[in-house]
Amino acid sequence: MTRYNAPFEIHLHGDVPLRDDVVFAQIQDALRPLWQYAGAKSLAAAAESAYEDEPGIRFDAETHVLSICWTVPGDEDFRQVMEETCMGLNEIASAGAPLEVSFYDTEYDEEEAPESEEDGEARDDFMMCFVGPTPAAILQVQRDLLVQDVVHIMERHFDASELSGVVGAVDQLFTERFDALVSSMHLGKPPRGHGGSSGHGGGRKPRHLH
Repeated sequence: MTRYNAPFEIHLHGDVPLRDDVVFAQIQDALRPLWQYAGAKSLAAAAESAYEDEPGIRFDAETHVLSICWTVPGDEDFRQVMEETCMGLNEIASAGAPLEVSFYDTEYDEEEAPESEEDGEARDDFMMCFVGPTPAAILQVQRDLLVQDVVHIMERHFDASELSGVVGAVDQLFTERFDALVSSMHLGKPPRGHGGSSGHGGGRKPRHLH
């Protein structure tokens, strides 16, 4: 059902590579929590974003990539919806991928914000979700994003050539975490050194278009 006076505009963004054998019916089933949350009866009915200038939810049959740049009105319960959606995408993804979720306070007006910080702060929030066909694939993309963030910060003070030890330390942390999974599951260890991208940022972020 349509959510009137929803406290947040929720923007979901990310590109998820899917297996070559995946068909539309499987995508619709995986994204069922999203389109039902939007009050639609099918994925096609909910694929358009709340903003016309956003692509919405699209599947490229040639590249087998599910692209999402989609805004929906909602509340904190969307976090549970994302957990269910990620579980569905894990079943059809071909590689690990991040999904950015931004919560924008619909009642906050920067121009009319009071000078006092006691009750005038926006309730904006941001979280990252990760999907992938295996725990190894998910850990890989998490590792790539962390390395990019750490290197980006430290390159302000050091040359990139000096940061190999830092990257090695991050790899070691993820290797130790992954070894705990390997001890109980038959999984191949994740590769190292792949690049990634992240949407992390502080403060009130503008509604982003990609």
